[in-house]
Amino acid sequence: MPRNCEFLVVGGGIAGVSCAESLAICRPTASVLLLTESSIVKSVTNLVPVARYLHKFDVREQDVSKMGATIETLVDQLEHINSREHWIRTRTGVVVNYLYLCLCTGGAPKLFSSGGAKESRIIGIRDTDSVLELQRKLAAAKDVLILGNGGIASELAYELKDVNVHWVVKDAHISATFVDPGAAEFFQLARSEVNTKDSSPETAIKRMRYGEVLSKEQNNKHGAALGPDWHRTFDLSGAAGKSDKRLPKIYYKSHIDSYKELSDGSGLAIQLGHEDGSLEKLTCDFIVSATGVLPRHEYTSDCPLKFSEDGGISVDEMMRTNVEDVYAAGDVCTASWAPATHWFQMRLWTQARQMGSMAGRSMAAASEDEIVYQDFCFELFGHVTKLFGYPVVLLGRFNGQDLGRDYEILVRCTRNKEYIKFVLQNGRLRGAILIGDTDLAETCENLILNGIDLQPYGDDILNPDIDIEDYFD
Repeated sequence: MPRNCEFLVVGGGIAGVSCAESLAICRPTASVLLLTESSIVKSVTNLVPVARYLHKFDVREQDVSKMGATIETLVDQLEHINSREHWIRTRTGVVVNYLYLCLCTGGAPKLFSSGGAKESRIIGIRDTDSVLELQRKLAAAKDVLILGNGGIASELAYELKDVNVHWVVKDAHISATFVDPGAAEFFQLARSEVNTKDSSPETAIKRMRYGEVLSKEQNNKHGAALGPDWHRTFDLSGAAGKSDKRLPKIYYKSHIDSYKELSDGSGLAIQLGHEDGSLEKLTCDFIVSATGVLPRHEYTSDCPLKFSEDGGISVDEMMRTNVEDVYAAGDVCTASWAPATHWFQMRLWTQARQMGSMAGRSMAAASEDEIVYQDFCFELFGHVTKLFGYPVVLLGRFNGQDLGRDYEILVRCTRNKEYIKFVLQNGRLRGAILIGDTDLAETCENLILNGIDLQPYGDDILNPDIDIEDYFD
């Protein structure tokens, strides 16, 4: 017997749950059904404002039975969409009739593979199950190779304990998805001097043109993560023995050329290729592939969905797809509208929450023939995370994305304490990286959105002896 609902949301990740919760708020008497492949779903908790439009939060995993009375749940997998008749069929044959459908099926890890070894020795970090698999493998491991340069790779490289870490990155510096070479050096110095005490850190301010800092090889890629501080609740210790400080060995501008299983079956023999054409051999117990995600849409539809070049489902500013009454949000979709001046898409948990909430509001408005406008959060890119133990705030075109070469950057760095980068174009702030407890998030947010001319202030805008909040309240 088919099930009936007004709103059907597919996916139990941050985007799907945010969408379902928004629908429950906007349409409290309507029937909302959440279809999820797992009995464990993710939701946002401890939402704390960092600035006027920017928030930090934790991701909580809970059983679907605790979703609340206003949201029905079904643990199954979407198999087919009949958009003309407004029903879907699940893998187990359950038919669900809907009026509005939102696809929040997320992304799948882009696993490295060249067919040269058993896939059991290559794992991708995406959800709790994959982290538990990593934990099991670490218990007997002495050497681990991490491939990737985004948030998960950066966190793992320094969070793994009692194991030798070989970190292979294609860029000239670490964490290139999020930060520039200067911030990467700040992080590395801080980690290498973790036990060093310095009561009077020296602050340096420098203004540079684009070409002085941003290497030609830098190519930011979209990525995704489990959620803020996901590694806090897991024991990520290996079997190489206790060590006071075991820093990762980093291989810059490198890639895995080939790999095969050792003859005794104890691990992998890896051959790395470097940019200069040289080769290097090493061995490891397994590979952690952390090179981003691919939009996941393993289902069919009677009316073909429109996809973007990156494989995501194309959506407009209301999160609508090309198929009537079908919406999409989170990692599975690609923003195909003309973006605001200070916003662009990255597949992050922050945007998964924003897109899910926007889709819920849009669906609720459509069901009542009301007009709704796009949330203001899509006016300014903003992301709050933590890297190497430091709070990190990214705002606007924080690495000069899509600004060409016509901009300059102003940097303030206090060793082991803070790293602040302003991206300036024609005297106006276009983006910022704030590392450490800077208390500048809201000020930077206002400066970017208001387009205030900062040329009269010169380098004093980052003078540590001047409180710039006094200038711009």
